[in-house]
Amino acid sequence: MTPLRRRLLILVTAVLLLAGLGTGVVLHAAARADRANQPQPGGPAVSSGTLTLGQKGRLAFLNAAAGPHRTAVASVPSSDPEGARIASNLKCARFYAAAGTGVCLQSVTGVLKQSNRALILDASLRTLRTFPLAGTPSRARVSPSGRFAAWTVFVSGESYSSAFFSTRTSILDTRTMRLTPSLETFSIVKDGKRYHASDINFWGVTFASDDDTFYATLNTANHTYLVRGSLSRHTVTTLVQNVECPSLSPDGTRVAFKKRVLSGTALWHEYVLDLRTLKETALAERHSVDDQATWLDHHTVAYALPANGKVGSSDLWSVPADGTGTPRVLIAGASSPAPL
Repeated sequence: MTPLRRRLLILVTAVLLLAGLGTGVVLHAAARADRANQPQPGGPAVSSGTLTLGQKGRLAFLNAAAGPHRTAVASVPSSDPEGARIASNLKCARFYAAAGTGVCLQSVTGVLKQSNRALILDASLRTLRTFPLAGTPSRARVSPSGRFAAWTVFVSGESYSSAFFSTRTSILDTRTMRLTPSLETFSIVKDGKRYHASDINFWGVTFASDDDTFYATLNTANHTYLVRGSLSRHTVTTLVQNVECPSLSPDGTRVAFKKRVLSGTALWHEYVLDLRTLKETALAERHSVDDQATWLDHHTVAYALPANGKVGSSDLWSVPADGTGTPRVLIAGASSPAPL
């Protein structure tokens, strides 16, 4: 055999091995998904039905319970979160909705790469527009009026606890469908001065009711900051350090957030920041919370925690926003809550 033929044989063999490995990975993932899509004894009651974002008095979320409706947008009565779930046909990795507008981040794993996209939804969960995503879905939000939607993806790395990660945060005007692909194009004012750096990352947008003000996390030089931004002026200004994944209260006076701590194995604890006094209040949840909390009302926040003994699943918990009380399970097998 000539050297050229030997090299070609090695190349063809390597390609076939890689193709076989990729196919095996996909088949293994598909088998796991098939098992997760089978209903489990003792699981919640979930049925197909009509779900709209205009249904008041209901709490929408992503169903994480095993069964055919896993990852589907579902809802329950706000007054009975443990009640029967109505599930739609729409499946998402992240979801949020407000004022009849929804955003659904989807992620599909292929043989060679992952396909990610953002869907902008009307009140009937019909797709109005689709946008490709540059990475793995992480966070999603819609402004109180429904005019603006925001999402964050991991461009590299898989979590905020990774030593090396990069994020991209985009904001969309749902009236004009004008997209700001990255908040990194906004001007930054840090400690009263214009700031420029090559390591800037933003994530976790939350909107005020004026359709201009927003809050987000800025990461640079190994520090995180809460920033207040202006959509019209394309600027952000740092407020305080060590604030991640902010969530603005309905009255616009407080921000729930996760704060990095150094206690045992916990990474983040939930706090609420008073924006007028900048006073922080630790919430009663002592587990590490890697989520962007959601305000259920003026007094309560909800967040996802990994479900015990269920790989890839999560439960929604709630806790009073004033630091009192005890955390409780709000909806087992659920994530991405959105009060309608």
